[in-house]
Amino acid sequence: MDVALEGIRKSYGGITVLHDVSLTLRGGRVHGLVGENGAGKSTLARVLCGAVRADSGRVAVDGAPAAVRSPRDALRRGLALVTQEGAIVPGLSVADNVFLGLGPGRRRGLRDPAGDRRRLAALLDRTGFALDPSARAGDLPLVHRQQIEILRALARGARLIALDEPTALLPGPAAERLLRLARDLAERDGIAVVLISHRLGEVLGSCDTVTVLRDGRHVTTAPAAGLTAPDLLRAMVGRPVEMLYPEPAPVPDGAPVVLAVRGLSRGNAVRGVSLDVRAGEIVGLAGLVGSGRTETLRLVFGADRPDGGEVTITGRRVTGRGPSQAMALGAGLVPESRADQGLVLVRSAAENLALASLPERRRLGFVRRRPEGRAVGDAAETLGIRGAGLGRPAWTLSGGNQQKSVFGKWLVRSPRVLLVDEPTRGVDVAAKVQIHRLIAGLAARGVAVLMASSEVEEVLGLAHRVLVMRDGGVAGEFPRGASAEDVLAAAGLR
Repeated sequence: MDVALEGIRKSYGGITVLHDVSLTLRGGRVHGLVGENGAGKSTLARVLCGAVRADSGRVAVDGAPAAVRSPRDALRRGLALVTQEGAIVPGLSVADNVFLGLGPGRRRGLRDPAGDRRRLAALLDRTGFALDPSARAGDLPLVHRQQIEILRALARGARLIALDEPTALLPGPAAERLLRLARDLAERDGIAVVLISHRLGEVLGSCDTVTVLRDGRHVTTAPAAGLTAPDLLRAMVGRPVEMLYPEPAPVPDGAPVVLAVRGLSRGNAVRGVSLDVRAGEIVGLAGLVGSGRTETLRLVFGADRPDGGEVTITGRRVTGRGPSQAMALGAGLVPESRADQGLVLVRSAAENLALASLPERRRLGFVRRRPEGRAVGDAAETLGIRGAGLGRPAWTLSGGNQQKSVFGKWLVRSPRVLLVDEPTRGVDVAAKVQIHRLIAGLAARGVAVLMASSEVEEVLGLAHRVLVMRDGGVAGEFPRGASAEDVLAAAGLR
């Protein structure tokens, strides 16, 4: 199946995010889609798969116009989108999510559990995913929610699958397996696969063709075999981009311990974690998905209640009253999922930036708008969020501007401790550089930063020290300059 996007145009609130974009996606091939944050990649994929309706232009399937007004319309025509965040129904099982709304597999209008199990077993065998069909989807990590979406698309016989940042959460081997699956779906099954990714190496290594968007416009489409990463960068940003990590400022001698964790535990997810972070220090948490990194940060912030252990911030113990107490002591959390936990998507970027500091600017139930405006303006300038973007609902912003907005709400509050989970997941190269510099700059101003990332290079590039987590505990500690091989070995990967 070949799918053509012809003259696609889309605007939000007078701001045009797609300018007459046209491209063709062919069955049996993997087509890469790259560009900076705000370039229009995800919006184009949503138009293609019915989640967003274009202002003008059309979608054609095998040369015939196809009215794609909703995701249901798209699925009827074999077009499926797998999002960054994973669109699942949390309260349902894996199997129920995969077959939700699907007619076949029913008997006399009722579900056929045995038939569903057989069909799901075949899909799991086809993809190599290791999922428990009866597991509650809401209890699974984002990685597995994404796999549920892929299974759902295949269960519906999708002939085109758009993967939006599919490897952003995955460690190297798992990412490689998913990219091999994308190639298998194209070569073995003739599916057209669209790969949206900020990891240029995987795009060049996995795709047959690459399209570059910049500021909502089509820049170029070319065979991947004739391109290099510098070629893509120049096309994406129109200028040289410095890709090196900023050198963090040295931690001053005698810098006080701002965050102290002792014996922190919660079930099997976190087991006896102890660590210190000094003022001006960046401590990285490395490890595989499920190693306990995210769970540790949530316990420190009070988002989850520990079974045991102690957390102190600036010498004062956190007694488990929830995030409000950790915030009062000077802590902030940039969570793993900005959409689910970091932003109020229907509110503007400006409102989200002001959210964490709201109690400080409220008197007798009224918010003081003048100091709020100043604080938000300063944070937006630091983050490089343009004025027009501040008034837009957060859900319309690019992934990079969404992520910067999550950082920004803590900038407004001036934290003593910043807990950061996957700081650059799903953002482009230029936004990644900005966020790295932001983290290094916060540390240089004396903020204690505890940062978890699935990208080993990111942890090694930014942190003064690296703690490796494995099976819920700290399996090793490495100084700055350690090798990726040593870190991965401690994580249990090699």
